[in-house]
Amino acid sequence: MSDGPLDDETLEKYREAGSVLREVLDEAAEKVEPGVTQLEVADFAESRIRELADGCAFPANISVDEEASHASPGRDDDTEFGEEMVCLDCGVHVDGYIADAAVTVDLSGNPELVEAAEEALDAALDAVGPGVQSGTVGAEIEDVIRGYGYTPVLNLSGHGVSQWDAHTGPTIPNRGTERGVELEVGDVVAIEPFATTGRGKVTEGSKEEIYSLERDRSVRDRSARNVLEQVKEEYKTLPFAARWLDDPRAEMAVKRLKQQGILHGYPVLKEDDGELVSQAEHTVVVTEDGCEILTA
Repeated sequence: MSDGPLDDETLEKYREAGSVLREVLDEAAEKVEPGVTQLEVADFAESRIRELADGCAFPANISVDEEASHASPGRDDDTEFGEEMVCLDCGVHVDGYIADAAVTVDLSGNPELVEAAEEALDAALDAVGPGVQSGTVGAEIEDVIRGYGYTPVLNLSGHGVSQWDAHTGPTIPNRGTERGVELEVGDVVAIEPFATTGRGKVTEGSKEEIYSLERDRSVRDRSARNVLEQVKEEYKTLPFAARWLDDPRAEMAVKRLKQQGILHGYPVLKEDDGELVSQAEHTVVVTEDGCEILTA
């Protein structure tokens, strides 16, 4: 939770991150069309972020159809977009201060599913303010999505962001709950409704391309040591993509570091096969009279 209102310098860094992210998301979303590869869009978004800000808060997530989160193309991935539901989720940091936002591009012919997530986000933002329970915000999200005849993804949630930490408290559920936390002035939160045609529960898939530093310890293997040094220097505690690593044997090094508990992996989270998931997300700072949307 917050320590009170943000100081001017910190708030400006969040605002800068949010402004860059809005620009990049809009540009990247326009590139999502049949025949374009996922890697082309991810590379474009990440390159633009590095050009305009201090860096990516996490790899570009490109989730298709039943995928909901943590999907990102591999180094040599040549997968092209087809007639699919495409969620594009990106993060920007300025001096470690993070903005996180997502849009859904519908190539599948299911615009109402996209609209459900967007309307749920709008309702959630209207509800945010100091003293409001996180479960109350979740109830707004759930009501809108169920009103469209879809299901919110119940085991994914919005979250706080802080310096060098892309996922911290408070948690903003995508359903109404009696238990929760009270939002406070100065809280910076990413609110991200997910709407699905499925049962509303995601599980881990087999694909894994995103990692983060779990703990630092000495390693013998030279390649693993090179990877660890790059991670600590360039990404610190922020998630990174295996394809970002310079070492030609990075894939094996990452596996070793994960086995040793040094790196944490993020498997793709997905709904049941054949279902569709849409997502909408903004990062906001809670203010005295509601919230300021950083990524609008």
